[in-house]
Amino acid sequence: MNSSQTTPLSAFIIEISNLVKQFGRFAALRGVTAEFDTGKFHVILGDNGAGKTTLLRALAGLAHPTRGTVSILGNSPQEACRDIGYMAHPSLLYDEMSGMENLRYFAHLYGISGNDACRRAIRDVGLDPDLTRPVGKYSQGMRQRMSLARAILHDPRVLLLDEPFSNVDIHSAREMVALLRTMRDSGKTIFLVTHQAALLEGVADEFIWMQAGQIVNRTEHLEAQPGKAGKP
Repeated sequence: MNSSQTTPLSAFIIEISNLVKQFGRFAALRGVTAEFDTGKFHVILGDNGAGKTTLLRALAGLAHPTRGTVSILGNSPQEACRDIGYMAHPSLLYDEMSGMENLRYFAHLYGISGNDACRRAIRDVGLDPDLTRPVGKYSQGMRQRMSLARAILHDPRVLLLDEPFSNVDIHSAREMVALLRTMRDSGKTIFLVTHQAALLEGVADEFIWMQAGQIVNRTEHLEAQPGKAGKP
């Protein structure tokens, strides 16, 4: 193989080393170490308080480590921010603005001109870019879809999603899963926190189990939570 070739798809896109995040005396993450390949769909599972959202925020550069490091594409999350799309549990949308107005605002922050990227992102999540209704009057499911549109607007290489199916009807959730599968197949790396893991069976490449701020299991198929009987 020519050494001048680009990094192969199997190279690690994310490396986490001894990651600790404390809030006062409480350790939300306790020495997490892991590596992740490019172009894979990772689902993060665990009970409330297991550290799932804190890990996602650390990857997004929003939760600064107490100790340890996070590397994305060889850089810190802050340096790699343009390659990261983050969908928080809150929608992070402006209620008084329409969907297109919201996305135009975020497009401006990314230096994206014109309306094409905004309209494409809105259509991709199954919404109408010509809908003039303020986001504050959207249903919760529509808000979740628009929040996903905001996260994918700038065509990120890494997508971090926190409970994207919350209050979304099953048909819409499956449509979102189909979109995420397509994005993964195009080479994007996806991390998704959810309590609705069954939606991702047969789609996700890996299920990651967390307990008490640590990764305790990584499996290719949805299995019983470590230490508990039955499926989640």
